[in-house]
Amino acid sequence: METQVLMDNLWVMLGTILVFFMLGGFILLEAGSTRMKNAGHIAGKTIFTAGIGALVFWAVGYGFIYGEGNAFIGLSNFFYGDASTVEEGLTPAVDFMFQMMFALVSLTIAFGGFAERAKLSAYVIFAVLFSALIYPVVAHWIWGGGWLGEHGKQDFAGSTVVHLTGAMAALAATVILKPRIGKYNKDGSSSEIAGHNQVYTALGVLILWVGWFGFNAGSTFGVADGFFGFVGLNTQLAAAAGAIAAMFVAWVVSGKADVPTTLNGALAGLVAITASCGFVEPWAAVVIGLIGGLIVFYSMKLFDNAKIDDPIFALSVHGTVGIWGTLSNGLFAVPSLSTDIGWGQAGLFYGGGFTQLGVQILGVAASGVYAFVVSFIILKVMDKALGGIRVTEEEEIIGLDLSEHGSYGYPESISAPNEKAGA
Repeated sequence: METQVLMDNLWVMLGTILVFFMLGGFILLEAGSTRMKNAGHIAGKTIFTAGIGALVFWAVGYGFIYGEGNAFIGLSNFFYGDASTVEEGLTPAVDFMFQMMFALVSLTIAFGGFAERAKLSAYVIFAVLFSALIYPVVAHWIWGGGWLGEHGKQDFAGSTVVHLTGAMAALAATVILKPRIGKYNKDGSSSEIAGHNQVYTALGVLILWVGWFGFNAGSTFGVADGFFGFVGLNTQLAAAAGAIAAMFVAWVVSGKADVPTTLNGALAGLVAITASCGFVEPWAAVVIGLIGGLIVFYSMKLFDNAKIDDPIFALSVHGTVGIWGTLSNGLFAVPSLSTDIGWGQAGLFYGGGFTQLGVQILGVAASGVYAFVVSFIILKVMDKALGGIRVTEEEEIIGLDLSEHGSYGYPESISAPNEKAGA
């Protein structure tokens, strides 16, 4: 293997590892943002659903995305068969592994809408169906040679494919599961259900931030021209701008520099730049991240006012901001980074008119509607078939650690109901 091909494979494999480690960030983020009685459950379900997602991707997911088929779906390359079409000389296994990690991240985002109230069986079944029927279809439309890709839809590393798809599935789950006990009062007011560990949440965000360099810069699929550094720079600038914007808007509006909002602002900047990290100049990355930070603050309030209980803020961070990130390409895409390499058109501010913005809007609408509708139908059928996908009121009060797994994530900090104090 020649040196250049070897270096490209090493780089993408490093990106694979970084993206996979993002699941560790999600564990800490989600556990820290929820209550202690559910921490072990959150950690455990992330691991076993990642296992399910990986096996389903191996069996059918990759084939539905990248296999030979039609504009709607791929129909070959199942069970790692005939995996010969890869990017820039990558070996089939490296390309396959890298693509798998994106599917696992989208699945993890979807489960944000299940937090603290869904049965374990719901996670198992939905992990299979999301990994087979929802994520691969959207990914094929945009990345696998499908109809949106043919129209020039720009999504460098997945603001639509990964983040919006996962968020719309989370929205469907949140609507069906309904709010957690005690979240909304009879008078319509909202009660804060604080997460149990802001340090975990902050560390989770930092791990995600680091992993995002694999997510975005790894999507260059090579090191020859050093372009991965440019993509990494845009990623860093957008995340920084998002964190600062969210902190200051919270400070101005509420009088407090709210920590969870600041953390979500950083994630918002990362989600926002993911679609355009390879298409825009650094100054635009700052603007995209800054607006993402502002959007996530008001989006969180909007969903709360609508009585949509989103404990992990997946709908705002990955959904609303994912839409903004996708649309921003239609404004800021530079000709030399898009049109000249054959991926869509220049943005409105670079003389491209409304063409690319229109394509981006179409992509958001089609992908978002598909992910939400199919997720809603699947979850509704599951709800009927399983006698409900939500745990009982008693189980929710006890916590999913005990009710679903038989042990607490913090066994020395929480006593089981039948234990006597001091026993």
